[in-house]
Amino acid sequence: MSGHIAKILAATTVCLALVLGVGGAVGSAAKQAGAESVSLCVMTFNLRYASPKPPNSWPERRPVMRDCIRRVAPDLIGTQEGLYEQLKNLAADLPEYEWIGLGREGGSRGEFMAVFYRRDRFEPVEYDHFWLSDTPDVVGSSTWGNTNRRMVTWVRFRERRSGMEFYFWNTHLDHAVELARQKGAALIVERTGQLKTDLPIVMTGDFNAAAGASRPYEILVKEDGFADMWLLARERANEKFNTFHGYKTPVEKGSRIDWILGRGAVTAEKAEIVTCSEKGQYPSDHFPVAAWLILGASKQHIR
Repeated sequence: MSGHIAKILAATTVCLALVLGVGGAVGSAAKQAGAESVSLCVMTFNLRYASPKPPNSWPERRPVMRDCIRRVAPDLIGTQEGLYEQLKNLAADLPEYEWIGLGREGGSRGEFMAVFYRRDRFEPVEYDHFWLSDTPDVVGSSTWGNTNRRMVTWVRFRERRSGMEFYFWNTHLDHAVELARQKGAALIVERTGQLKTDLPIVMTGDFNAAAGASRPYEILVKEDGFADMWLLARERANEKFNTFHGYKTPVEKGSRIDWILGRGAVTAEKAEIVTCSEKGQYPSDHFPVAAWLILGASKQHIR
């Protein structure tokens, strides 16, 4: 086999999406990816914790969420708020994915920052969790006035075909205490700095803060060197929609509190706020956000 053919066979294909017209042109990214680049689709999705109480109970939302994820077909999903049984349900509905997570109260207790990944494409090399507090290695710790525990789950992945490795971080900042949001963002900066790595870092999360108009965003993006994949994307869909809608009529004021960030050799071809619903039922009180990324490609850092 010639070296040229081997390189073509080693190149990774792009995750295609058919939601609201996004996906077709991403194929051009795969053509230039080559053996030293990997194309993938990433989603951040606040699942809204499972409740049996209608309206918007988990049994009502579950099939809509399954169909929404299937239509986008992400390679990696950073989820927030999922409960243990809820995550097991989602894994049963989407058997092509494995997941890694830990309850924020420890073990299976409380909400998870679970990371879902395609088992046939990615291999976890290592993973860990820490809490957003002054004692980040103490399970369930909270020291900044927030009553809900907050945490990070991170995974170092290897893409099976190319062998490329990268980090995937997933978090959920506090919804009520601004000090906790700012300190949480600063701790994430500190901890990612401790990696001392040249590997790409992709971060997903519900940051409970407006992109471009909040102190946590300034800490992570404007000061620390993470890039906002939404701004980096050459093409964006549904950019006027707020990512949080609370099961009400979606608002088009452009407030993004759910972000996908990247550091290092990460660029974005497309991004979308995925406004999926079925017969008036939304899968969650947040819209998921998807981005079609290339790891290992040169990028222009937009702030």
